[in-house]
Amino acid sequence: MTKKITEQFKEEREALNEIVMKYASLNVKRFYNLDTRVYQEGALSSKTKELLGLVASLVLRCDDCIKYHVIRSHEVGVTSEELEEALAIGLTVGGSITIPHLRRALQAWDELSEGF
Repeated sequence: MTKKITEQFKEEREALNEIVMKYASLNVKRFYNLDTRVYQEGALSSKTKELLGLVASLVLRCDDCIKYHVIRSHEVGVTSEELEEALAIGLTVGGSITIPHLRRALQAWDELSEGF
């Protein structure tokens, strides 16, 4: 049986982050900490922050970032309708060049949403 793309991504990301931390200076560790903390609940909900991260990632066309934020969005309870609206904003801002990334984002979402 083939591993799901989201499972494969999580495993690879974790393994690569372990390697990064093996060599990481204080500055790298601080950046990783900031990246974790900025998405925590605050004046904006974690759902909103994950969708903001997803839109930015779509516009920047970073497939790893898109997968990460799709997974996190699913984990924090984003609905399919909320995700689609956020992706529509990213598509509008980023233009047609983001369509391949939009496809992969929705492929990952579809995989995560199986059985729902």
